[in-house]
This record gives sequence, structure tokens and C-alpha cells, in this order.
Amino acid sequence: MLKYSLIGAVLVVITVIIHAVGTTWWLHVLGRRYSDSNGVFYRNKSAHILIGTVLALLILHTVEIVVWAYAFLLMVPAGELTTFEEAVYFSFVTFTTLGYGDITLSAPWRLLSGIEALNGIMLVGWTTAMVFAVVQRTWQSIATERRKRNAAADSDAK
Repeated sequence: MLKYSLIGAVLVVITVIIHAVGTTWWLHVLGRRYSDSNGVFYRNKSAHILIGTVLALLILHTVEIVVWAYAFLLMVPAGELTTFEEAVYFSFVTFTTLGYGDITLSAPWRLLSGIEALNGIMLVGWTTAMVFAVVQRTWQSIATERRKRNAAADSDAK
């Protein structure tokens, strides 16, 4: 059991690093490409920001799932996961906690799939928080720009 826990811990660390590096990179992209010097997003880029954020995060999750799938394929006894496609499918179902049960691992490896499910829950939660933050900041940027326009219109009217 300790062996599988340690393997799971290593895979969790790897996927958390992937997620941390990927989300940090994406935040830098947003800051450089889609915001002014005050960090306010450009209103006319709202759709690009939101769609790009979701796609970047989906790519990160897919990479993390493939890392788990590759680990399963390398370590699980022959015959349990026969192809890379099957390992990726199993990993997607496990990471997202769907748990269809059409593919199951032998007793010693079940602990590892449970660790993957917990890892997936944590990283999906992180993704949800990031999407919420980007949506909120987009709304704030739209409101800030609207206030600036209204203030300029009011000063022009006087």
C-alpha cells in the first residue's frame, strides 16, 4: 500500500506542477496581451479572454490525464490496460470522477485510481476558481470602462 501511495504522491506532484506552471503562464499571457498597464482587461477582448482561458485549462487537464494514463500503462500488469487509448480513457473517467466502472484495475492498483480521482477533484476545483476569477475580472473591466465613458460623457455635457 505504501508503494502505491508514494507513486500516487509523485503523480500528484507532477500534475500540480503542470497545473501551476500552465496557469501561471496563462495569467502572464492575459496580463501581457489582454490588459492595459493597470491590469484592466480590454473590453473588446472579453470573448478571447474567456474562450482562451477555458481552452488553456482544458489542455492542461488533458496533459495531466495523459500523464496518469502513461503511468498506468507503464506500471499496471499486462492485460489490465491493453492500449494507450484505453489507458487514456480510464484516466479521463477516473480523473473526472465519472467512474463508469467498465474498466477496473486489480486490487493493488485501485488505490492509485482513487488518488487520481482526488487529484482530479482538486485540479478541477482550481480550474473552477481560475475561470471564476477571470470572468469576474472581465466583468470588472467592462464596468470600469463603462464608468470612464460615462464620466467622459458627463464632463463633455457640462
